[in-house]
Amino acid sequence: MKKKWDCRRMRIPLKKPIGLLALLLFVLALPLLVNSPYFVHLMIMVAMNSVLAMTFIMLLRAGLLNLSVAAFWGIGAYASAVLVMKLGFSVWLALPASTAITGILAFLVGIILIRSGGFGFVMLSALVGMVTVLVFGTFDVFGGYVGIANIPPPEPIILPFFGKVAFASKVPYYYLMVLLFMLVVAVFSAFYAAWSGRAWRAIDLSPPLAMTLGIDIFRYRLLAFVVGSATAGLMGWFYVGYFGAVLPSTFDMFKTFNIQIYAILGGLGSAFLGPVVGTFVMTAVPEFLRIAKDIEPIYTGFLLIVLVLFFPEGLMSLSAYWRRSEGGPEGIARIGRWAKALLPVSKKV
Repeated sequence: MKKKWDCRRMRIPLKKPIGLLALLLFVLALPLLVNSPYFVHLMIMVAMNSVLAMTFIMLLRAGLLNLSVAAFWGIGAYASAVLVMKLGFSVWLALPASTAITGILAFLVGIILIRSGGFGFVMLSALVGMVTVLVFGTFDVFGGYVGIANIPPPEPIILPFFGKVAFASKVPYYYLMVLLFMLVVAVFSAFYAAWSGRAWRAIDLSPPLAMTLGIDIFRYRLLAFVVGSATAGLMGWFYVGYFGAVLPSTFDMFKTFNIQIYAILGGLGSAFLGPVVGTFVMTAVPEFLRIAKDIEPIYTGFLLIVLVLFFPEGLMSLSAYWRRSEGGPEGIARIGRWAKALLPVSKKV
């Protein structure tokens, strides 16, 4: 007896690839659909800050609360600026060079920081974040506290079917950022899928238990620190090419705190989509409220309060709740019942 062909079984495995392809096509077509340089700039900033938040999550999954993300972002930016302005490197050659410099410095610093572990690592990474800004502002080679300006953009490149691409507008930078974003996601996914990802999860759950399983905690934490810091340095290279200037104050501790908020707001359980969601809410929405600067701090504070009270696991926890509610309709019904139950209370108040 022949089995009946169930088309539904065939479509289920294809949902995720088709959804990712549709999302990729939408992202690539976005500058063409929205003819606004300002909006393109916002999307560039969202992507760059999302990558920085991804590095924070990677370190957190290895059991490290890193407060030096902005510092290594700045190291990559200043390395690129010095290579181009002082040593005559091309901007494209400065890309691998500045990323490698950041990774090497992270390796040397990480040997000291990670051995301390726990609260000691938190304090020492914060110290690195503060000292790095002082170094940039003190030495003349880094331009002092006025920074380095007039940094040239990336040189034009020739692409098949597209011809010569010059970085004279925001659209080429947008596509460059999309390419770097996809590269980072691919590299991070490879690390998470490999033995390193399983080791990080074990260390995050219980370092003593991970040691009994034969996991070298120092080695895998150092790997996460170097990979995350080098990625932050890559974003520093992009920042220099995009803005054409660097200032020490750009890479201070407040930027690191903002990066943490991006990651926590989106949800630490999601390594990629969570940072994007959290960064979009904290970067794009306040930008739309710049017409009323008095409202922006109120919005940010209100958003954080709502997050702590109702979404302690981040905004991505809404998708998990939606799935538990059998696809959504039951979730909508529950929200409706909650709203109906709250109405009498609001009337009394």
